[in-house]
Amino acid sequence: MELELWWLLGIPVFFGLGWVAARVDIRQLLSESRTLPRGYYKGLNFLLNDQADKAVDAFIDIVRLDPESAEMHFALGSLFRRRGETERAIRIHQNLLARPDLPQEQKDQARYELGMDYLKAGLLDRAEETFNVLLNGQYAVQARRALLEIFQREKEWPRAIEAAIGLQEAGAGSRQKEIAQFYCELAQDALVQMHPDEALALLEKSLQADRVNVRATMLSGDAQLAQGDIEGALQTWRRVEQISVPHVALVAQRLMDGYRKVGRPQEGVNLLKSYLEQASSIDLVEVVYKAVLELDGVEAAKQLVGDELRRTPTLLGLDKFLEARLMDAPASVMPELSMVKNLVHSYTQKLARYQCGQCGFKARQFYWQCPGCSRWESYPPRRTEELNVMN
Repeated sequence: MELELWWLLGIPVFFGLGWVAARVDIRQLLSESRTLPRGYYKGLNFLLNDQADKAVDAFIDIVRLDPESAEMHFALGSLFRRRGETERAIRIHQNLLARPDLPQEQKDQARYELGMDYLKAGLLDRAEETFNVLLNGQYAVQARRALLEIFQREKEWPRAIEAAIGLQEAGAGSRQKEIAQFYCELAQDALVQMHPDEALALLEKSLQADRVNVRATMLSGDAQLAQGDIEGALQTWRRVEQISVPHVALVAQRLMDGYRKVGRPQEGVNLLKSYLEQASSIDLVEVVYKAVLELDGVEAAKQLVGDELRRTPTLLGLDKFLEARLMDAPASVMPELSMVKNLVHSYTQKLARYQCGQCGFKARQFYWQCPGCSRWESYPPRRTEELNVMN
């Protein structure tokens, strides 16, 4: 009972201490608010009234008078850039840089932010020029990353390779997979220009950077084919299986065409059937189906797609199965079967997509670099429905 009485007597004391503390905090807040420039409130008022241009002018006036407010401008510039208002962000950071008495550390930060503004706005030449100034300072790694992005956008692959090597040397992590892809891009350009020898030399550098690069292996076979070495191309394309069995679907048509050219189509069919047993794929089924139809007839083709549908039940597989059944269906069931086939096919068009494993961007064709997030090798070599069934 005595303890409870002491507690009751202590309550007013605690209340009084809390009141004193609150008064101290309020006085401190009022004191700090009086030190803020009037332009701050003026700019804030403009922002609240959606008068962004006038707000920018007000905040720029503040930084001219008070260098301590530079951090506020960095925050404001980043906000404008995220909102896509790059012109306002550029204006803020340019005015910061124009201050002669701004500390060097903040000047470097303003220059980096300005470069990011240019990059966001698509002004790649200005961005590159800005980031080049920062290559020897505290923002060197960030500048090199930005330059690497610029060179990829502009498809300047030799400069992208240099930038990636520079990042590695700066201790920013391995870039070997990207470097291998840059060499692949150069090799692909050489193949388009009918220079297979040059392409092979570039692809050798790609494989030195990444020995298990599927794309470099596939393109090496393409270069050998362009030189007239079909047998060599077949051997190279078959190495894809040793690197990644699911990726054989991407090289299946090349293999089948190659075996036809050397007069051994049945060997090609048997090889692709063995791949199907290891890694079922609707793209691989498509190639084998056409080859079996050509060599062994309708019944064998129907048997093939029927077996694959039972093994991996997907709507994409059902669409192919119905296509095979329609080839020799009786006239009495042809209209109904055709109607079902059309309905299934219209729906499977939405499922026959590749999907980036990083950002989820979907595409009809397979990409080595995602158009959505620009990541390399982020697409699994299977369609979305197949991946959902497997998971």
